[in-house]
This record gives sequence, structure tokens and C-alpha cells, in this order.
Amino acid sequence: MKIAILSRGPQLYSTQSLIRAGVKRGHEMHVIDHTRCSLVLERDRPRILYQGYRLERFDAVIPRIGASVTSIGASVISQFENMNVFVAANANALVEARDKLRCLHRLAQHGVQIPKTVFMASGQNMQVAVSNLGGLPVVVKLLEGTHGIGVILAESFRAVESTVEAFQRLNKRVMLQEFIREAKGKDIRVLVVNNRVVAAMERQARPGEFRSNLHRGGSARKVQLTHEEKELAVKVVQIMGLHIGGVDFLRSDQGPLIMEVNASPGLEGIETVSGINVANRIIEFIEKALVQ
Repeated sequence: MKIAILSRGPQLYSTQSLIRAGVKRGHEMHVIDHTRCSLVLERDRPRILYQGYRLERFDAVIPRIGASVTSIGASVISQFENMNVFVAANANALVEARDKLRCLHRLAQHGVQIPKTVFMASGQNMQVAVSNLGGLPVVVKLLEGTHGIGVILAESFRAVESTVEAFQRLNKRVMLQEFIREAKGKDIRVLVVNNRVVAAMERQARPGEFRSNLHRGGSARKVQLTHEEKELAVKVVQIMGLHIGGVDFLRSDQGPLIMEVNASPGLEGIETVSGINVANRIIEFIEKALVQ
């Protein structure tokens, strides 16, 4: 097969892991920078120009879209879909998963447990919002943040007010969430491919930090999931309309609480910790999808 990986970083671990897995299985792998694609919209003849040349036909596309270029990436994915190319993550699912508020809305509508959340409109009463979350401390989050960027633990009303106002002055959308104290700085990342859990890890925040992201200096280890947790992760990815998804959740006194869903989950941490070749599972999934 001829497979394109939409990625701005051909040197990145996840991109290289997918290339290695595809080549090993006999496929022709190409890296396409989606920010350099020009889209020709024409009835019955949609096409993509890449660095001035028309892209030849691909059998499948694996999107690796960064948060800062979600809109561009989604447009390129849509064009491939219009060209009847199999895409491992469709455009609408990518956009909805990337927006934390829309993602949590959808999950809550389907009865999935999430942390109590308040979307903060400009000029709203902070004390009322905090009260609805059960009191201080609360977590302030940017709706489009990644890798723990734009996630702040606010332990006073003044901290909540100043943080929210600073973000809103920059025209950033903000939400507040309850702080799950019993999680003790840990969360679980589960990677689901084609309705199956293929790998999982537990991330632990470094001392003095509550964000468990590996990019923030957190550590990770293998973790055993319960049957309930596996079923929940698969359900969440299905709800979001994804074939491949990273699901982050906290173990709480209320049971697992879904924090977010990642439509382009990084592979380096979870492959290293779990010892599982997730990229190979992704290529296997694409092979099966094209045979059907």
C-alpha cells in the first residue's frame, strides 16, 4: 500500500515509528506536511497540490496533526476524504476531540463520568463558579491546550480571577474543573486502536507539580487496567468517532473520570513504557480496513 503520514515533523518519534512499522510490513510510506498542501475544490475532481505538484493517489492517510494547526489539518483530511482515500481519523472527530469543551459535552451526553466542569464566560462571578465545583482548589484550563500547557491549579479566589482574566484578555477560552485530590498527581493514558485497548500507562507528576504530563517532567510506568476501565476507554473513543485515540482518565473515589481524548496521541511515551509496538497495530488496522 501507499500510505501518507500527515506530519510537520518527519524526525519526530511518532512519525518515525509509523514509517518503520509500515516499511517493515512492505508498504510505501510518505510524510506530507499538511501546512504545505493547497486544496483544489472542484465538483467531482477534488485534488491536493503539494509544493506545487499534484499529489498522487494514496491508499490511506494517517493524520498526526498538532494543536496549533488543527483547522488546517482538518481541511486537508476533509479533502482526502472527498478524494475517497481512507483516513485513520476523520476531520470532524479531530476537531471535536481537540476542543476540550466540545469533547466533554459529547461524553457527558452519553453518560460518561467527567470531572465537574464550568465554562467561564467573560465577566462571570468566580465565587459562584468555584462553589459549583465544590470549592477550592480548582483547575483552570485552556480549551485548546496540550502537553499540560495552559493548565493551572488555583488555590485562592484571587488566583482563579487573575488567571481567568489573563487568559480572557488574550481571547482564550477557559474552563474550570474540580480538583481530584485523591488522584495524587496520577493519571492513566490508554491507547485504543480499532475498538481495542492496545497499551496503557500510568503517569505520575514530579514532586511539587500536579500535572502528570511527561512533557512537564512526569514519570510513567506500566499499569494494569480493570475490565471496566478497558470498556470505558473503548466506549469513549467510539463516542468521539475515532479509529485511533488516546484516552486520559483519573482514578477517583467516584470511579474513572475521563479528562480528555487525543485524536493524534503521541507514541513515544506509551511505546517505551509498555514495550508494545503501537505503530505496528495502527498499520495492521489500516491493512484490515482496506481489505474489508
